[in-house]
Amino acid sequence: MGKQKGEAGGGKSKARPSSSSLAASLLPSSGSVATAGFGGYVGSSRLDTSLAGDDAVPFLDVDSEVALHLKRLARKDPVTKLKALQSLSLLFKEKPAKVIVLVIPQWAFEYKRLLLDYNREVRRATHETMTNLIISVGRDLAPHLKSLMGPWWFSQFDPVSEVSVAAKRSLQAAFPLQEKRLDAVILCTSEIFVYIEENLKLTPQAMLDKSAASDELEEMHRQVISSTLLALATLLDVLFAMQSESTGFEKTAAEPKHASKARMTAISFGEKLFSAHRCFLDFVKSESPAIRSATYSVLKSFIKSIPQVFYEGNMKTLAAAILGAFQEKDPMCHSSMWEALLLFSKKFPDSWTLVNVQKVVLNRLWHFLGNGCFGSQQVSYPALILYLDTLPPKTVAGEKFFHDFFHNLWDGRNHSHSTIADQLAFFCAFKECFLWVLCNASRYFDSLDSLHHFRVNIVKSFIVKLLWEEYFSFTGCTNQDGESYGMPGDSSDNELRQKTVASLNAKHYMRFSQELGKCIIGLLSGVYLMDINLLSDFCLSFEDTCLGMFQQLYNPGTPDKVEKVINFFTLLEQHSLETGEMWPVKVLVGPVLAKSFPLIRSLDSPDGVRLLSVAVSLFGPRKIVEELFIHNNGYSCSLPDEREKLWETVHFMQVFKETFLPWCLLGCSPSTSSRLDLLLALLNDECFSEQWHAIISYATNEEHSGAPTESTESDYLILLAMLLEKARVEMTRRKAKDLNHPWWSNPEHWHCQLLESAALAAVCSPFPFRTSVVHFLCAVIGGSSEVDHVSFVERKALILILKELNKKLLAFVCQSSFISIRGLGALLIDGTHNIGVENNSSTSTIKMAQFAWEVLSGCFFFLRAVSEEIDPVASILASLFIIGWEHSMATTIDNAFDKEAQEKIRDRLEFGKSLTGLCSTVNDKFWKDLSINNRKRLGNILVKFIRSAIFKEVKLNASEVTVLCCSWMLEVLECLCHDQNEEQYLLDQLLSKDDIWPVWMVTDFSLSRGSAALKSINVSSEESGNHKFVSFIDKLISKIGIMKVIACYAEQSLSYAPKELTNEETTSRAWIAAEILCTWKWSGGSAVASFLPLLSVSIKNEKYPFRDSLLDSIFDILLDGALVHGDSGLKSSFILWLARGNELDKIEETFLRALLSLLVTLFKNSIWQGEKATMIFRMLINKLYMGEAINQNCLKILPLIVNVLVQTLCQRSFTSGDSGTDAQLDCSDDNLIQVTVKDWLERVLSLPPLIAWQAEQDMEEWFQLVIACYPFGASSGTRSLRPERDISLEERMLILEVFRKQQHSANASAAISKLPVVHMYLSKLMVISVGYCWKEFTEEDWELFFSQVRSWIQSAVVMMEEITENVNDTITNCSASKNFGVLKDLEQIVFVSDPCINVAINALESFSLFSRVLGFQQLNADNPNPLASGRWDPVRDRILEGILRLFFCTGIAEAIASSYDHEAASIVAASRLDNSYFWELVASNVIASPQYARERAVKSVEFWGLSKGPISSLYAVLFSTISIPSLQFAAYVILSSEPVSLYGIIEEECSNDDAGGDQDSYSLDLPSGKVHLRQELLGMIEKLPYGLLEMDLVAQEWVNFFLSWSLLLTHIQFLPSLSSSRERLVQYVQDSASSMILDCIFQHIPLELCAAHRLRKKDLENSSGLLEPASSATCAIKTGSLLFSVESLWPIEPQKMASFAGALYGLMLQVLPAYVRGWFTNIRDRSASSLIESFTRTWCSPPLIVNELSQIKKANFADENFEVSVSKSANEVVATYTKDETGMDLVIRLPASYPLRPVDVDCMRNLGISEVKQRKWLMSMMMFVRNQNGALAEAIRIWKSNFDKEFEGIEECPICYSVIHTANHSLPRLACKTCKHKFHSACLYKWFSTSHKSSCPLCQSPF
Repeated sequence: MGKQKGEAGGGKSKARPSSSSLAASLLPSSGSVATAGFGGYVGSSRLDTSLAGDDAVPFLDVDSEVALHLKRLARKDPVTKLKALQSLSLLFKEKPAKVIVLVIPQWAFEYKRLLLDYNREVRRATHETMTNLIISVGRDLAPHLKSLMGPWWFSQFDPVSEVSVAAKRSLQAAFPLQEKRLDAVILCTSEIFVYIEENLKLTPQAMLDKSAASDELEEMHRQVISSTLLALATLLDVLFAMQSESTGFEKTAAEPKHASKARMTAISFGEKLFSAHRCFLDFVKSESPAIRSATYSVLKSFIKSIPQVFYEGNMKTLAAAILGAFQEKDPMCHSSMWEALLLFSKKFPDSWTLVNVQKVVLNRLWHFLGNGCFGSQQVSYPALILYLDTLPPKTVAGEKFFHDFFHNLWDGRNHSHSTIADQLAFFCAFKECFLWVLCNASRYFDSLDSLHHFRVNIVKSFIVKLLWEEYFSFTGCTNQDGESYGMPGDSSDNELRQKTVASLNAKHYMRFSQELGKCIIGLLSGVYLMDINLLSDFCLSFEDTCLGMFQQLYNPGTPDKVEKVINFFTLLEQHSLETGEMWPVKVLVGPVLAKSFPLIRSLDSPDGVRLLSVAVSLFGPRKIVEELFIHNNGYSCSLPDEREKLWETVHFMQVFKETFLPWCLLGCSPSTSSRLDLLLALLNDECFSEQWHAIISYATNEEHSGAPTESTESDYLILLAMLLEKARVEMTRRKAKDLNHPWWSNPEHWHCQLLESAALAAVCSPFPFRTSVVHFLCAVIGGSSEVDHVSFVERKALILILKELNKKLLAFVCQSSFISIRGLGALLIDGTHNIGVENNSSTSTIKMAQFAWEVLSGCFFFLRAVSEEIDPVASILASLFIIGWEHSMATTIDNAFDKEAQEKIRDRLEFGKSLTGLCSTVNDKFWKDLSINNRKRLGNILVKFIRSAIFKEVKLNASEVTVLCCSWMLEVLECLCHDQNEEQYLLDQLLSKDDIWPVWMVTDFSLSRGSAALKSINVSSEESGNHKFVSFIDKLISKIGIMKVIACYAEQSLSYAPKELTNEETTSRAWIAAEILCTWKWSGGSAVASFLPLLSVSIKNEKYPFRDSLLDSIFDILLDGALVHGDSGLKSSFILWLARGNELDKIEETFLRALLSLLVTLFKNSIWQGEKATMIFRMLINKLYMGEAINQNCLKILPLIVNVLVQTLCQRSFTSGDSGTDAQLDCSDDNLIQVTVKDWLERVLSLPPLIAWQAEQDMEEWFQLVIACYPFGASSGTRSLRPERDISLEERMLILEVFRKQQHSANASAAISKLPVVHMYLSKLMVISVGYCWKEFTEEDWELFFSQVRSWIQSAVVMMEEITENVNDTITNCSASKNFGVLKDLEQIVFVSDPCINVAINALESFSLFSRVLGFQQLNADNPNPLASGRWDPVRDRILEGILRLFFCTGIAEAIASSYDHEAASIVAASRLDNSYFWELVASNVIASPQYARERAVKSVEFWGLSKGPISSLYAVLFSTISIPSLQFAAYVILSSEPVSLYGIIEEECSNDDAGGDQDSYSLDLPSGKVHLRQELLGMIEKLPYGLLEMDLVAQEWVNFFLSWSLLLTHIQFLPSLSSSRERLVQYVQDSASSMILDCIFQHIPLELCAAHRLRKKDLENSSGLLEPASSATCAIKTGSLLFSVESLWPIEPQKMASFAGALYGLMLQVLPAYVRGWFTNIRDRSASSLIESFTRTWCSPPLIVNELSQIKKANFADENFEVSVSKSANEVVATYTKDETGMDLVIRLPASYPLRPVDVDCMRNLGISEVKQRKWLMSMMMFVRNQNGALAEAIRIWKSNFDKEFEGIEECPICYSVIHTANHSLPRLACKTCKHKFHSACLYKWFSTSHKSSCPLCQSPF
């Protein structure tokens, strides 16, 4: 037996029950069913004696499998024992009973031994196995019962509860019935006693497990003894309880068989044990509390069951031990100790004479009590009264004994570990013992005088001097050492702990003081019932205390004392209510207050008055007044009861009016609040009306209160306000407690005409600005909180007050500086008269408004009570809203006021600040409680103001005004709208038509809210108010949704059933959408950027049932407008095939632009499909032809619309190069388009050629219409421009015919050059010709194509070169200091307005299509097309060179500008945005350009001679702050690919210092010295950019930082693996690069999403935040490139940056594995390193390992002495090296988290190699593979070379033990002049730097 880690240490509640409780539970109960545990003992049959013996069955007959496990039980290892027991349990269940019976003898032996095992789990498993055995064998256990019963009984008392429960279950399994279990115990009584006797004789050295440690043996022995003693005590209790207690046998037939015999046996063994163990006194002295507790239980059982063992010979010793047991300090023993002591004292009273009572008993008792019973308060305190009762009177000196007893008991009250239950037990014991002493004092005193003297003395000593003084002066709890209870001593450094302890002390003090007061009152009550005269001393002391307290009311400690007396009064009142006793008032409270009242009144102290008020509240006003002025002042009355009651009422009112009323309303002083509380407490139910009228009359009487003036505060208003507030609080309190006080529950009883008159006079007074007036009105009106429904005036008076407040607020509104606010004030004044605005000054108006708001804020919720009054309530609320909004307008908008104006209205703004955000300060319930009419009226007022602010405040900042108005409207909707109908009503008012708005639409609400007509005004004129209002609507839509604003729809819950809506109603505000689209741009948004995306998302996502009707209505309105105003035309420069947002801006016609943007959005987002496009196309064709005539307006708008429709109708259905095949028409829609387009082509053919331009023939419109029918798309940016339509051969020939018609007029080239429009349409025609008809091109066609494209692109090149040279001249010629004029010059220089850019766009598109065609031509070499001859290659190269030159021009211009300052570079970069599509086409052609073209372009730019070269231009574009993604990607592609990458990363060391300019130079070889990165990269690689970690994760600095590392890693990746250039660059990264790059990478990868201990891919597939970077890392490792990630990087977003970071991490693991491993090893945060390793192991290591093993497998080591084998399944590489007769096999194992964890190298076989050399070679291989920043195959190859060199005789470096250096792969070359050993230069340098000396590492001679 023993206690393991975590085992309950002590305490019977956790370990085991006491013997007495167990014995009680063991008594049989007839008819009951036993539960698990000791419910009794039963057996299925009566058992005879055992058979021959336990060894009757030979051990050889036991089942072999069972025998094996039985043998294993003898092992010392607890794990082996547990496994054996588990196996035996299973076997006992599986084997038949006849097999198991044979096991019982051997099992009995093992069972006895296992019960003493130290391991608790072994003991528990033993009992579970025993249970299974019993279930198996059943009755066959009977022959062996006696051999088992002793240890079985003993095990029931195991100190571990789990073990004892298992033992009880096993016994219950054998004997399910309680009576049978008892029979079994009686039957085996002798055997149990024998076993107990054996256990009690055990010593630690005699324990079975002698191999255990000494401390374990001691612990086992202590637990065996304690369990044995408990078993003995319980056994005696069970056997003798059957004889002494008949309760358990009243329903049984007879006493159990053999019971008397068992008792005789028990007596015999008991006497023997008692004698043998010296009365168990040695166990009482044991160090183990468990043994001592069990011993007391045994002694108690012997006293009760076998008292004859106590005789004269041992009585003295036992008396000293038992009666003096108070020296026991362990609370675990106290329960059994008290049981034994009380029983012994009662059983043997004469034993007290055998001991020195004072020394042996009392001194120990005083120490025991003084120490709070050592923690056993709840056990020991209840036993004290029993102890006093058993105490022989003659053994103690009465008075001294009781004084000592109570003093020591009191000293132990503040034990440091006492709980609430402990304190309750203490006070209960003190009270019971004290009253017991008073009642039983006659035992100790013979005469009456001495008895009376004792009682008086003890009451005075303890109740008066001890308890009462302690209660009254108690300031805290102290422990025995005098320290403050629970305080942390002198430590002052931990404020938090001090506050916590102080809080605990306060709670302890309150609890202790409360219980002490209850104890005193309980004692007083008991004394009063015994003899009232005994209370005289306490009454005198109580009066002295109170009078002394009143005389010192202004001392600092007096409030605490008053509080104690108040608490005592409260306890007295509670006692009176509970018991019905009246003595607390008659004897204590009344006399004290009667004597104290004059003093209280004269001193006028708050505490004194408060005490009187509390007494009146507790005991009632009538009782207290009677005590004060009747009974205690000599009044007497002998009238009949009714007349006496009437006389008392009259006298009570007289005292109230003449004494209390003048005193309580005397004026303002420190005691005012307390006096008012007293006044309310004196209100009596029977006299309430008379009392309240008297109070108001007295308070409002000017003779008493005095008339107020403007400069003074009125005392009577202050007093009335305080009194009303207190009354309101008291009414609420009584209502919450559901007290039956009719006058307090109904506010109408408090209404008074005098009070209403006073309130109206106050609000209308000429100077109502005093604080007292505000407080008085708030107190009268009520409504300070949501639950405050108490008003002291009637409804009519409330309305009058409300109107007066409204007037004051409107006066303030009408004096505003804002036009919109003054207008609203005038609107609200219409219903209010006599406001007197003109007669009041600004200061007076502000004061009046402040007064009104202070009143309203103090009683805001009273507005609900008068909500039926629509005009004043709505007007007040509107004024409050708008005053707060005025402050927002004045302080938020920058240009609202100048400084002088702001100073003038400073007071006004300060007042408005207090009203800002009114809605947020008032809860929803207030607005809901307002009537619907009030909410509508208020909403109308506020909406009109919002519209007025937008349109009339023209001088204010438009953007800020709209933001404010939107926030206001949201506030209004939130407050006033509680369903959809109310919300739509307000939106209708907001969006209603007037003379100012809308500009483009005219609504006719008589038909439906959504029908629209066009305004008959000049729609091209801009209205600033319109733009502001549309901006406001756009912001409102973004907040509440487009469906609510445009569609009048909000999805309802299922419980709401809306009425059936017609089509017109559901699309009621389509005209607003059309108005917004026509407005196009506004402050903070535009139709394309904000409105259309919201419309698209809302239409797709929300379940709007009438979306088609809404969209049709918008489309019809815009189409009608476009047709009416279509004569505005379209610029020829418009890019027809890509209707992008910035291209739509070029459309001047408002309705057409709006219509086109709507169509592009709807078709792009698949909201409208092909069927809709067909319907629109048919409709437009019908509108185009008006009989034989052409609708010119329709013709002008048709090209753009048709282009959008054709792209939807004619989805591309061919693969690469299939446009030349005849298209098969599959449907009527295709046929319609082709027939219509052919007709339009024939019309164009009928027109003159472009060189003969004739505007009057509609040439431009028809050319635009035809070109629009041939759309182009791009699947990946603009790099794969392709035709979108599938056209027939006939249609292609018509296009070609139009193209050749222009070619045949080539002799008019001079005319062409003069007409830009001709160039524009010729270039567009060339685009569709090349895109759709290239296969039919002849030599002449290609000749025209190349000549025109080269000419157009060359024009753009000339223009861009001129711009670049001008930028260079401007920057180089300016001064170093920043000059604003330089920036202005730059803006003019880079501005491009030349139309040649638009022509160049078409030329670039044509060339892109040609490049695509050329790719098809190369794939189909047999095609007879003229391109196959290669004739046009030189021209193509010249065009490519021009495109590259365009690219370098813009980069050089930005690089030159950046050398001046950042703003200059931004000007150049921003200029590209005006022609972004042009630069995207340039970038796509640059990316597709061949290497030789790039090289020639770079050299040509070098020869240009500008201040910046081509490399600087590439970095300028790449790191540009204003992004064009394709341009930046093109710069990255060129920088990361050859040949530019060779000199774009490394800076060549210039030996010529006179080299002119800052030109970029290059060399194909890296310099032999130190690596020098280019300046653009140096600051990113060698150190972290300043402040990077504090920046936003999508900041430009993060992008540039990652791009720089991406270029460096890509360059290293492409360098040859063993080249010196790569080795130097890798060494540079190791030595100089900042490892913070890896920390920065994991700033972007959300590692918190993955579990460190279990990361699975399938779990991450649902985690979008981690999946992107993880997939990118895997892709980068597999491809060895970062292009895929850089290409998708722009526009910069957090997810894209995370993906880029993941890709960067993956490539770094592949290129620099040792570098990453070094960083990972230095991580100190274990959680972070675990997450990083988990991420790497899951996503990066698998492809890396596969790649490494594949490279090793493919590597050709080409040597018969060296062989490498790869095991992909085990991730192992076996390298076998043999040379002559020596050999070695090394196994390289790649860890699962490679390369973060180092590669493991092990030697599997060694032949002919010494152990020293083997270790060196193993270490060298390990160093090579772990330090290799590259492929492992190269590390193995170098290691092999190292072996070869060593066998060739080259000596190894003595420092690294390797011939070839592990990092730079050099040989040892530096030799020591003394010892001649050679060293690697790198090793030697490291040795010198770390040892700080320059001596040889071997011989120590100077090197």
